[in-house]
Amino acid sequence: MATAAGTSEVPGGRAPAPTPSGRVRLVASDLDGTLLAPGGVASPRTLATIAACRAAGVGLVFVTGRPVAWVDPVVEQTGHTGTAICANGAVLYDAGRRVVISAQGIAAADVLEAVARLRRRLDGLAVAVETSAGFRREPGYLVRHDGGREVVVGELDELLDPDPVVLKLLVRRERGTPQELLDVARAELDGLVHPTHSGPESPMVEVSARGVSKAATLAALAASLGVAREDVVAFGDMPNDVEMLRWAGRGYAMAGGHPEALAAATDVAPACADDGVARVVEGLLAG
Repeated sequence: MATAAGTSEVPGGRAPAPTPSGRVRLVASDLDGTLLAPGGVASPRTLATIAACRAAGVGLVFVTGRPVAWVDPVVEQTGHTGTAICANGAVLYDAGRRVVISAQGIAAADVLEAVARLRRRLDGLAVAVETSAGFRREPGYLVRHDGGREVVVGELDELLDPDPVVLKLLVRRERGTPQELLDVARAELDGLVHPTHSGPESPMVEVSARGVSKAATLAALAASLGVAREDVVAFGDMPNDVEMLRWAGRGYAMAGGHPEALAAATDVAPACADDGVARVVEGLLAG
């Protein structure tokens, strides 16, 4: 697994705390519930902060669970020309050129095994897969946001034939709580794949390949840019941000965020509705 300069492996427990250098060289921000205000809109203050980072020579990377197709509208809205980490770390995307730099998929056999394990524990599950070729789902999987994408519908073995690059497995259960589903997934899928969760009200688990997370891809990106961990500031609000908040030299959980994110962070930023990322970055740039 790639790591940034001066780090140990990224996923898992909290890495050793870095020594602050007083510099901010890279800002890594989740989008929904973090950088974007409710409704998925970047406020004027946020747009001004993005421009200020560019003018100061501070890198900005979007780090999101969204697929690439759902990142492009944010790129258009914000004028972001840098890098985006999509699908919870599975995809590294050049937002300026609209080009996928790299992708890390889940083996089809691991998808089948993960779903089989979960279905032995829980009934009422329906699954979908985000692939390099688009979105595919079982008939019982209820789509909340299709984003205008074409959707292939079929049984799971049909969705994996011909063998696509599965960037993310989505497992939904319409009863129970999101946390209950995540707890079962963590217990059953440990060592096989990497389950996480990004929606406060959605009864869904998002599954990536083993070793794939926002943190792992961010660490590799920072290393490629020659940016040390202590010079990275990260923002997030949900369990899929936890590893990233632990890894960054300074990790800010958003006020009102998930308890796991708040526990993982070194600091708390104001809520996204109050331009929390912009307010913190303004202060860091001024400092």
